[in-house]
Amino acid sequence: MTAPAPAVDIRRADDRFATRISWLDSKHSFSFSRHYDPANTHHGLLLVNNDDVVRPGAGFETHPHQDMEIVTWVLRGSLVHQDSTGHSGVIYPGLAQRMSAGTGILHSEKNDAWRLNNQEPHTDPVHFVQMWVLPDEQGVDPGYEQLEIEDELLRGGLVPIASGMDRYDGASAIRIRNRYATLHAARLAPGDEVTIPDAPYVHLYVPNGTVTLEGSGPLGSGDAARLTMTGGRRVTADEPAEILVWEMHATVA
Repeated sequence: MTAPAPAVDIRRADDRFATRISWLDSKHSFSFSRHYDPANTHHGLLLVNNDDVVRPGAGFETHPHQDMEIVTWVLRGSLVHQDSTGHSGVIYPGLAQRMSAGTGILHSEKNDAWRLNNQEPHTDPVHFVQMWVLPDEQGVDPGYEQLEIEDELLRGGLVPIASGMDRYDGASAIRIRNRYATLHAARLAPGDEVTIPDAPYVHLYVPNGTVTLEGSGPLGSGDAARLTMTGGRRVTADEPAEILVWEMHATVA
C-alpha cells in the first residue's frame, strides 16, 4: 500500500456542516445525517466529530447504534445518558465516557440532569463534542465505561482519554475497541505548550479558545487541523483553550 502524502488540512469553524433546530445547534466536521460530501467522510479512523449545544429540557430521544465506538466529551453543563444495557448517569466536564454499540444498543442523551438527580429545573445549555470511530471487530457485545479525570487534566499536558492502543494500556482513562486509535485532551493556559503525537493520522480540534499550531498558524474555537504523516508538532495556547487530539495509526479502508 502506498503511504499517504504529508499534508496539513486546516478546516475552519464556519466551513462545517450545521444543523440548527429549536433545541439543537450542531456543527459537523464530517458528513453526517442529511449533510453528505463524498470528499469529507472521515480522517483516519474518525468518522464523526459533532460539536453540539442542547438547550435545557431537550435532547436526543432514544435511538439505535451498531458497530461503533462513541466517545462523548462535555465542555459545559451536564448531559444525561441512558441506554438499553441499563447504564444511566450524568456526564459533565472532566468525565470521560465511552459507549460501544457492538451488536446494537439504544440510548438517549438529554440536557435534563435535574430530572435524574431530582433537583430543581435549570436553564443552562449543555455543550459537548461527540466522536465516533469504527471498532476493530464487528458484532461484539455492547458496553459502557466512564471515569472522572479532572485531576489529570489539572496537572497539564495531553491526557489520554480513550484508547485501544497497547502503549496507553493502564494510562488511558477508558478503553475503546480499536487498537490503532487514542483520544487525548488538554486544558491550556496562555503560553502553555504541548506536542501532538507523531502518528500517520492526527485530528486536532479546538472546541474552546485559540491556539497556534506549529507551521500552520492560529486555530480558533471550532477550527480543526487534519494532519497526515506530519505529527509531532507543537501546539501553543494564545488564550485559555481546550484541545481534543485523535492519534490514529490506521485509516478507514
